[in-house]
Amino acid sequence: MDMTSAIAGALLATVGGLAVVVAAGQRRMAVDAATWLEGELGLATVPSDEPAGLDIGRLVRSSVHGVAHFIARRSPRATIDRLHEQLLHAGLTTRISAEEMLMLNGLTAAAGIGAGVLWITLGHPPARMGIIALVLLSLAGVCVPRAWLTRHLQARQDAIFKALPDALDLMVIAMEAGVGFDGAIQTVAEHMDGPLAEELLRSLAEMELGVTRREALQNLRRRVDVPALNYVIISLLQADALGMPVSRVLRVQANEMRQKRRQWAREKAGKLPVKILLPLVLFIFPPVMVVVLGPAVPAITKMF
Repeated sequence: MDMTSAIAGALLATVGGLAVVVAAGQRRMAVDAATWLEGELGLATVPSDEPAGLDIGRLVRSSVHGVAHFIARRSPRATIDRLHEQLLHAGLTTRISAEEMLMLNGLTAAAGIGAGVLWITLGHPPARMGIIALVLLSLAGVCVPRAWLTRHLQARQDAIFKALPDALDLMVIAMEAGVGFDGAIQTVAEHMDGPLAEELLRSLAEMELGVTRREALQNLRRRVDVPALNYVIISLLQADALGMPVSRVLRVQANEMRQKRRQWAREKAGKLPVKILLPLVLFIFPPVMVVVLGPAVPAITKMF
């Protein structure tokens, strides 16, 4: 059994843990709007609506939740709160909880350590190489889930920022056509796709359940945490408090957000040459030099 087999076994164990955690999180997707609102605001836990009786899936989920809460009770509360906030901003709270994410991180770390120990035990590498491999695999097991979460969060926030000017334009058109603010949000949710439309639809569901517009916008700001959207929400709250026309405020904000998106695109384009420099030097220049100078190497060798 070599290093490849050890790593494959560790990866299989990790995938199994992932499957169990995902299966445990899927039951939260079927709750109704009121229950979802309570769970999102942290007022209640999401109940299980599965039938009574012996169920292997339920036993597995109960075990997963038990282990997750056991780990959470022995972890700093600040870590759990920060992880829950990241999952909330990434839109993953209905799929996986902070406790389950922490348990998943522990599983991947254990898988990395196990792969390193198996390779050292069965492969008999040099001591220095074995220690380096063990440390690298352990760090990879710890960092991979967090890196995935950070990347998912950043991609979601970028998607919301890019869709924001178009959503504001659509809201302005709807409100100038005689539709109210709630109807404008409904129009955006029906004619646009992506995380921004989903979050606006959640805010609309909150308002339909009796939450005031101010509280719904504050909840939207707390869930998304995109600076551009936060600025728009603050402007809407101020306009609502001062009695200003909301459509006029939305038009001004749409023009400003469009300029910010254009500046963001130019900034991304300006950073591209710097980012492409390293792969260019490491992976493109060497093959080009080999192709260009390779045929001339025998003649140069004869000259010297």
